[in-house]
Amino acid sequence: MILSQKEQYQEQLSGIFQALADPTRRAVLARLGLGPASISDLAAPFDMALPSFMKHIHLLEGSGLIRTHKEGRVRTCALEKKPFATVEGWLSSQRALWEGRTDRLEQFVTTAHDKEEPR
Repeated sequence: MILSQKEQYQEQLSGIFQALADPTRRAVLARLGLGPASISDLAAPFDMALPSFMKHIHLLEGSGLIRTHKEGRVRTCALEKKPFATVEGWLSSQRALWEGRTDRLEQFVTTAHDKEEPR
């Protein structure tokens, strides 16, 4: 099945926001913001079994937010910047849309108030 570019973009955004929806995954991303880290270092603060933690890592990797590579017995994770730029672009367009709407609402309310007859 061939998806249009817009559909692929929407799927990518959905995957990213799904990944960001979980506090464990957000904490992992915050830690990776400081630099690459091994899976065991990332898992240490969480009270969960490694297989459960790995589900979070796989989801983050599948969304494109992180990449992993294995060197010897150590798997290291690092942030991928491009998906964050995609989210920033989407948020910027939403911000512009909603700022325009609130500006028009403010103008409407101000105009309506000015047209009211004094009592």
